[in-house]
Amino acid sequence: MTAARQSTLVVAIATLVVASALFVPAIAAGVPANQVPVSSQPDAGDSLSQPTGDAWADVESAQVPLTSAPSGLPDASIVQTDSVTVQSAHTDDRIYVRLQWDDQTENASEAALDAYADGAAVQLPANVSTTPSVELGSQDQPVNLWYWTAADGAEEALAGGYNPGSITALEETTVQTHATHDGDTWTVVFERSLETDAPARADFDLETDVDIAFAVWDGANDERSGHHAYSEWYTLPLGPGDTGPAAQYLLWAVAGIGIVIALLIAARARGGD
Repeated sequence: MTAARQSTLVVAIATLVVASALFVPAIAAGVPANQVPVSSQPDAGDSLSQPTGDAWADVESAQVPLTSAPSGLPDASIVQTDSVTVQSAHTDDRIYVRLQWDDQTENASEAALDAYADGAAVQLPANVSTTPSVELGSQDQPVNLWYWTAADGAEEALAGGYNPGSITALEETTVQTHATHDGDTWTVVFERSLETDAPARADFDLETDVDIAFAVWDGANDERSGHHAYSEWYTLPLGPGDTGPAAQYLLWAVAGIGIVIALLIAARARGGD
């Protein structure tokens, strides 16, 4: 075998191994690229409820980019928040979602006509087996909204698109929120039971992945209603299977071993010529 052919063989084998490590597991598992890691913290419920609870130090985070939501309001394309840091954890019976974003001003009052409160929302499919439009779902596939404002606290709603009248406030909210502003950052924790008997709410099965999206309102920028920053769908990987960083490192290790084997095979072939 000539040196040129040996070199070509090594490159081909290495490329195949790396490509397999990258793409085959994702195809087999059907796991989206955008994920918010979920940590199991069975005994940390009291700490997870608090925005600055110690348990959050052990929970991996995801940096989620935001962009302006479609809206007919003036200057709706101008939003102040371009990303939100998201963490999620669960106990045996409750789930917690922690949002943290930069905000230099604390806007907690809507007393004046031109005053708007800071806010945030978590969006989930009302039926977690579906993937509705991220733009507030549709009439056929509605979404469950967990909504918080610095003025009013927690609310819940069912949305079926951006059409007028498509958002319905849900009575007796099942979501609790806890928030703090430290001078330049909001931190808000949403919490709820994994399962609920209340209608039109998302239920969480620890064997099934769930789509999730996020939104932020900056009151100082006159953001309200449809004028806000929002994300694309992300995934809470609650279902079985290793899809986090540890599994990714393992795949790269396998790829590296494959490359070494390919080089050894090529070296032996060269020695036999």
